Amino acid sequence: MNEHEKALPAGGPAKLTQNAVKIYVISSRERLLLPLAFCFCLLLVNTLLWSGPTAGLTASVCVWYGLLGLYLGRPLLNTWESRVLLAVNLALAATLALGSNWYFRAWNLLALLALLPVHAIGLSGGQFLPWWRPSMLWERLCLLLWGLFGHLGAALATAWPQKKDGAARRVLPLLLGAAGALALLAVLVPVLASADALFAAATADLRAFVSLHFTDAVWKALLASVMTPFLFGLLYSLRRPTPLKRTGAAARGGVDGLGFAIVLAAVAALYLLFLGVQSAGLFGGAEYLAQKGLSYAEWARSGFFQMVGVTVVNLTLLLAAVQWSRREGGAWRAVRLLSALLTAESLLLLLSAAWRMTLYVDVYGLSFKRCMTYWGMGMMAAFLLAAAWKVWRPDFRFCRVVFPLALAGWLVINCVPVDYLVAKDQVDRYLSGESGVLDAEYLLYDLSYDTLSQLERLDGDMVCTAYGDWDAIGTARLSILLKQRRQEARTDCADWRTWSLSAWLASRGDA
Repeated sequence: MNEHEKALPAGGPAKLTQNAVKIYVISSRERLLLPLAFCFCLLLVNTLLWSGPTAGLTASVCVWYGLLGLYLGRPLLNTWESRVLLAVNLALAATLALGSNWYFRAWNLLALLALLPVHAIGLSGGQFLPWWRPSMLWERLCLLLWGLFGHLGAALATAWPQKKDGAARRVLPLLLGAAGALALLAVLVPVLASADALFAAATADLRAFVSLHFTDAVWKALLASVMTPFLFGLLYSLRRPTPLKRTGAAARGGVDGLGFAIVLAAVAALYLLFLGVQSAGLFGGAEYLAQKGLSYAEWARSGFFQMVGVTVVNLTLLLAAVQWSRREGGAWRAVRLLSALLTAESLLLLLSAAWRMTLYVDVYGLSFKRCMTYWGMGMMAAFLLAAAWKVWRPDFRFCRVVFPLALAGWLVINCVPVDYLVAKDQVDRYLSGESGVLDAEYLLYDLSYDTLSQLERLDGDMVCTAYGDWDAIGTARLSILLKQRRQEARTDCADWRTWSLSAWLASRGDA
């Protein structure tokens, strides 16, 4: 093999001439990596694509980091950024094997799909922007796409030996031809069988045998084979990154703060009016609301989700004003003062939303969405406090604090048994007579296995709606439905890919 790789221009892929051929540096490390990459892709197909975000993905994340450590030949604990992301990603992966709430599983999958590439690209050293700059996400996305699609030839260069007399050169075409023949036969035989009844009868036993023993394995192997060059190219780019073009830091500019001051003043005045109206509802009580034609429950249940959204808009506005305003003159002083006022108003809006949410929970009890709303309001309050500090200290790196804070907050809520707390609150309220109704179907089907221990406190003869995969299929006693849910938990535990601690604990109980 050639010992030098053709250089790429800084900042992007090379512009090759028509006859130019990209040359890859292939060593024993790459030759070992190729089969390992295929095995990892096969594991990923068997776990994520076949079972979804469950315990199988936990194993896949652990194997991914083992593959990174083996190939890159550098410790994953070099920098503070890498150590934090390694711990966060492993913790998020572990939650998939601990809980059985599909909302958390889906959100954690999205988080891993974002954080794993960010971490991997950061290990390459090819990035330029620091982790706390929001534009870092776009830079690392570009590097990720270049790694996935810009080095597809690396897998072929590794698999195809250059020595003409090598034995592997004769074996490789044989393996590729056999794989291609199997793939075509797997597609063409069923097509021909559907086109001719006599051929279908003649091949019925063969197709049944293949369908029973080989179909899934063949398709999984084909999918893994298709994924392998992309994954191998990404890993290759991490070890030999294309250097980015580094330009000098641009001088900090800014715009006249007068425009921002006008916008901030208008928004702050609107919120003062809104808070005045809110205070009348908060302190006036049910009698005051009845005069306005509103019930207390109707008023309490509305608005807290909108208030959280409004707070996000406020946070974005004041950060933009502080960051982009020219830091001089009376306009800058007005921007800082109005930003501080807007921050205080936003905190009051969150407090109002939390108060109204608490009034609603006192009447109707907890739910998963209401618990997550409490968490979201707490996180927004923390972000606003960080924004208040930036208003006071304009050079404060807001994202450098908020990014780790957001990750820490998400890990904390993953450790809270939200479903168990919701079920306990609802069952306690029902048994004590505080609430005359109980949505047992919501606790039984919409939430995780963690609710089953609380539902067992209810009368087993309670009649509930039974659900199939998508729709209601009739009614049944609660005790029977609990047994069915525990059987589903045992089924999940029977396969290592879908096992979870929550399902295992539920499978041990008796309804």
